Amino acid sequence: MNAWFVGNARDLPWRRHDFGAWGVLVSEFMLQQTPVNRVIPRLAEWLERWPTPGDLAAVPPGEAVRAWATLGYPRRALWLHSAAVEITQRHGGVVPSDIDELLALSGIGDYTARAVAAFAYGLRHPVVDTNTRRVIARAVAGQAEPAPPSRTRDLDAMGALLPLPRGDAAIFNAGMMELGAVVCTAKNPRCGDCPIQSSCAWRLAGYPAYSGPRKAVQKKFEGSDRQVRGLIMAELRATHHPVTDAEITGLWPDPAQRDRALAELRATHHPVTDAEITGLWPDPAQRDRALAGLLADGLAVATGPGRYTLPHE
Repeated sequence: MNAWFVGNARDLPWRRHDFGAWGVLVSEFMLQQTPVNRVIPRLAEWLERWPTPGDLAAVPPGEAVRAWATLGYPRRALWLHSAAVEITQRHGGVVPSDIDELLALSGIGDYTARAVAAFAYGLRHPVVDTNTRRVIARAVAGQAEPAPPSRTRDLDAMGALLPLPRGDAAIFNAGMMELGAVVCTAKNPRCGDCPIQSSCAWRLAGYPAYSGPRKAVQKKFEGSDRQVRGLIMAELRATHHPVTDAEITGLWPDPAQRDRALAELRATHHPVTDAEITGLWPDPAQRDRALAGLLADGLAVATGPGRYTLPHE
């Protein structure tokens, strides 16, 4: 497996030796339920703007949400901003390597904590994602699909396969993910290109169909509350967020020019109003439900009656 990965791995930014723990952490947030090709350009923009946790922590959370753009699940942007603040305040701006310390950060679950520890710091921890689970299900259990996720079962299964040397373990984790992503895919797996085809239990059993329990399928995006939330978020990102006089003062030394620029911005940008949100979607109940969810999640802030912006504190 490791030799196959070293010779065939895709050249992805977060796999490069000098990428750093902060870059790995940001990439793991972005990669959740998001294709690699959409993440790479956004990740580059993000790290150019905020190359350290302290850089991100220094801006309002709404800027993180705005920069998240169309990656989806924008709560991840809020969580990442909160994690950056916590890293700056608790860990001196250095992403921790300890699993428990990583889990104590906002928005970081078991997978992300283990991925950062393994891929950024080379520590020996089993890392399990959807692709890994599929490879184990087929190659070890002889099943066409994995059963619904189980933290204990999945980590035990991966832990039993993990090589003992730390360096080999990190490569093996990445190799299993890569194998599932590009060869042992959910549909049309390329078994002829698989480095473990001779020992794959599913192949040796004649590729039996899966008959076990399945994970619930997510509802379609079109017409869903998620789509309405996305429309409102796009409108919010198109507006400015309130900034303090101190922040504005630091942007340009000439106060007269600053005041003119600020007046122009105020004339052309404004918080999103109820009337604008009404025009985004025809179903009033669904609109109200989506807006209420954004407010509850902290992704939108009411700045007055019927006026909303991205979070700014």
